Amino acid sequence: MSGSKRLSDDEKREMLEDAKDFQRAKVFMAARLKSQEANLDEYINFLSENVELVEFIPTKQITTKYKL
Repeated sequence: MSGSKRLSDDEKREMLEDAKDFQRAKVFMAARLKSQEANLDEYINFLSENVELVEFIPTKQITTKYKL
């Protein structure tokens, strides 16, 4: 498990509605294209400005295989 929360039924429904909406699809495509144009400095600035929006939930991982 990745430590991420599972999506609720409402979140899943909302994502499906977004996928079916042509205008929303255009917005997502524009954002995707813009993100690919950004350089490393812009990407680091974006992460720095938005890091507080991400909820960090530590997870315990037990390792039994120590091979690289």
